[in-house]
Formats: sequence, structure tokens, C-alpha cells
Amino acid sequence: MLYVLFRFLLRVIYTVLFRLEAIGVEHIPKDGPVILASNHISNFDPPTIGVKVPRKVYFMAKEELFKIPVLGPLIRAFGAFPVKRGGVSKDAIKSGITLLKAGNVMGIFPEGSRSNAGAAKKGTAMIALRSEAAVVPVAIVGSYKLFRKTKVVYGKPIHLTEIIDESSSDVLDQAMDVVMNRIRELIKQHQ
Repeated sequence: MLYVLFRFLLRVIYTVLFRLEAIGVEHIPKDGPVILASNHISNFDPPTIGVKVPRKVYFMAKEELFKIPVLGPLIRAFGAFPVKRGGVSKDAIKSGITLLKAGNVMGIFPEGSRSNAGAAKKGTAMIALRSEAAVVPVAIVGSYKLFRKTKVVYGKPIHLTEIIDESSSDVLDQAMDVVMNRIRELIKQHQ
């Protein structure tokens, strides 16, 4: 209930302050495991990709955030789970796979930060392939300037197990190339 209430409040705030427009929400499957894989431009991104989605969206978050007295319990209530700095840990990957195998939606930023982009990409691909989740590419277009339009664009779902060559030695790289290319295409189309 708390999640639904805050999603509604954030939806109003984002619509007013950033004129948030959601395009392609209908591409998000109504049930089953789904990964929303998005570009990452700001700390505002997690709510941006989740506020217009009718299903609850779970996120990985830096474990340091869970130690902040008010913020920690709040983000846990919103479905965030901790990940250690410096890459995607085995525990975070296991948590993500378990969450998805239960039929949930998870938001991921494959680019990670500049220091761990490679680990984040491979972790995202591993989670997607092991959970057999549909991957919905998401593009955030805009700059979060007050009263200027920001768009969140949801592309058609990708089923990685159907389009990659599993006999290849670089399956994880191949999978993420497909996803990142789709995200870049969405950005280009909606700038």
C-alpha cells in the first residue's frame, strides 16, 4: 500500500516538475519476470522508470543507502535491495534472479557507474539469461530541468534466449550489446 501511495505522489510530482511523459508503457508485459533496462543519467532515474509502470518495480541500491536512518527503511519498503559497491555481487545477482523467478519486475541500469560499467553489464545479462526474464529497453530522454519535458520510453520486450548464440564464448557481451543498442535507438528516436 505504501508503494502505491508513494508511486502516485511521485507520479504527480514528476509530471508537474519535469513534465514527465511515458511512451510505450503498453510494451511492459502484464505478468511474468521483466527487467526494465535503462540508461542512467541522474539519481532521479529509479523513480522515473517506475512511476508510470502499473506493476511494482524492484531495484538494486548501494548498500550504504540502507544504513541511513530514514532512507534505509523507506527504500526497502519500496522494494530496493542492497548491492555492494564496486560491481554487482553474487548475492545481488542471486537476489535479482530469485525476485524475477517469482514473476516480478526489476529495474536495472546496465551502464552502472564509470568505475564498474563492465561488471554491471555482465551482471545484468547474467540475471536476464538465468531468470529467463523479458528485457524491456528503457530510454530516459531529457535533463530533469524544472518545467521542461523529460521522457521515459519503453521499447518492445527482448527475449535474449531467443536471439543470442548460446554456443558463443561471449554470450553475456552479446546479450548486452543487443540491449544497449536498443536503448541507444530509443534515445535517438525520441530526442
